[in-house]
Amino acid sequence: MIGVIGGTGFYAFLDEAREVGVKTPYGPPSASPTVGSVAGVEVAFLPRHGHDHQFPPHLIPYRANLWALKELGVDRIISPCAAGSLVRAYEPGHLVVSDQLVDRTWGRASTFFEGPEVVHVAFADPYCPELRPLAIESARAANATVHETGTMVVIQGPRFSTRAESNWYAAQGWQVIGMTQAPEAVLARELEMCFVNIAVVTDYDVGVEGDIPPVTHAAVIERFRQTLGTLKEAVRVLIPRAAGTARACDCAVALSAASG
Repeated sequence: MIGVIGGTGFYAFLDEAREVGVKTPYGPPSASPTVGSVAGVEVAFLPRHGHDHQFPPHLIPYRANLWALKELGVDRIISPCAAGSLVRAYEPGHLVVSDQLVDRTWGRASTFFEGPEVVHVAFADPYCPELRPLAIESARAANATVHETGTMVVIQGPRFSTRAESNWYAAQGWQVIGMTQAPEAVLARELEMCFVNIAVVTDYDVGVEGDIPPVTHAAVIERFRQTLGTLKEAVRVLIPRAAGTARACDCAVALSAASG
């Protein structure tokens, strides 16, 4: 089964969709997953912020969300999100298939292993090397302008960056900025699920373009709405391609050498 974690605009994907209640050791997920099919492939969709966008980034029940998808039989996750740009070349409306992330969050439960079992998963490459090329191809098939690499710096939120923070992130050579890829990606790795991100660039982050107003939530939502059709098409193309690929990546055996 393929899992999609995203916004409510993705419900239109699924044929014969039905909600499935799942209990987890970490409480309820953001919402009950919706299970249906795309091009004959079984898909579980989960809105990371809840049906009514009631969970801010730092309070999303990440562990419950990932656990619920695993319980349903998901082994590959597509994780689209909105992102700000830290460089001029990554323009609003472009798609980015991230290859790295930098975690600048704090206080989020970021592991399933809190003792007595201790696990240290390899996370040098946080995004699945098998899914990334398929995501790039799928974004191109959707006629998107796609960037094949990008480092996503994940900030705590829910506030946006100061100018000084944004300038510092850009000076590190990072390309895009968001609020939800951590701990989502590492939790997927701990459950041995493949994980890929497709980010929609919604704005230039503060400090990049000095002649435009600072980013606002309303502007982010509007740009995401404008690009949603392209993003949905990219994910729609990706789902059967991902399902048709045998898992030979390290994601599938992440725990085999991770126990302490």
